[in-house]
Amino acid sequence: MNISKRLFKVFTAIILSFSICNCTFAGLANDAKMEYNKGIDYYQLGQYERAAESFKKAIDLDPNYIDAYYNLGSILEFLHKDEEALNAFKQIILRKPDDYESVYKAAEISKKLGNDEKAKIYLTLIPQDSLLGQRAKQLADTLNVDLPTIKEESNAPETFTQGNPQSITNGVYENITSPTGIVTDTSGNLYVAGFSDNTIYKITPNNQKIVYIKDSLIDGPIGLARDTSGNLYVANYNKNNVLKIEPSGKITVIIENILNPYCMHITENLLFVSSQGGNSVIRYKLED
Repeated sequence: MNISKRLFKVFTAIILSFSICNCTFAGLANDAKMEYNKGIDYYQLGQYERAAESFKKAIDLDPNYIDAYYNLGSILEFLHKDEEALNAFKQIILRKPDDYESVYKAAEISKKLGNDEKAKIYLTLIPQDSLLGQRAKQLADTLNVDLPTIKEESNAPETFTQGNPQSITNGVYENITSPTGIVTDTSGNLYVAGFSDNTIYKITPNNQKIVYIKDSLIDGPIGLARDTSGNLYVANYNKNNVLKIEPSGKITVIIENILNPYCMHITENLLFVSSQGGNSVIRYKLED
C-alpha cells in the first residue's frame, strides 16, 4: 500500500509503501483534524476498517482534505477494495492535478482492475524527469506505452509570470505551497522545498513545475543543499534530522537529533547545518 508522503509507509510483515502525515494544517476544521488523527491512531493499532471510517469522516467535514483522501485510498487498496480506493485517488487528482503520487496510484489500480487504457492516460500525466517518472516508466512498459511521446503531446508547462516584459531574467514562479529552501543543479533546474505539504518541487529551465519527490520521511522541509554527485540534502525541521535523497530516489537519514535544522551549505565534502533549536551549526563530513 502506498500512502504518499502523508501516512504510513510499511505494514508490519508486509512489503508496501504507506505514508503518514501527522501534521496539523492551519486551514482545516478542528473536527476534521480530530477525525484524521483518530484514523492514524486506528491505523497504528492495526484497526484498518475503523481507520478508514475516520478518514471518511474527516473528508465529510473537509471535502478538500487531500491527505485524508490519500490515506483512505491506501487503506482501501490494502483491504482489496480497489474500486473504492481508485475513487479516493481520483478525488485528489480533481483537486490537485500535480499530485503525481496519487496519479501513479490511480494508474496502478486501474491496471489492477483491468482498465489498461485508463492506466495509460494517468501515466502520461506524470513528468518523466520527476523521481516518480522512473516508476511510471516501468509501469508503462508493462502496458506497451511510450510515455515520453505521449507526455510531449499531453502536458503543458507551468506558467511563469514575467515581472518585466523587457527582461526575461525577472519573473515569479507561482502556486508553490509554503516555499522555503531553494537550490539549483548544473542543468538549470530549480528545487524548492514546500514546507506545509512536505514536497520538494522541481522547476525546469522551460519553467515547468513538477513534484520532484514526496515521502513520509519528509516532514517540514526547509533548507536544501546539493552535492556534485546530484544528491539532494533536506533540513527536515519537524523531524529534527537531515535527509539525503539520491538521484535514484533512495532516501536516507544521515543526521539525527539535530534540533530544528534550518539552513544548509556544502563546500567540498563538508555539509554545514544550522540548528535553530540548538543555537548551533553542525559540521558533517559527507561520504566520498
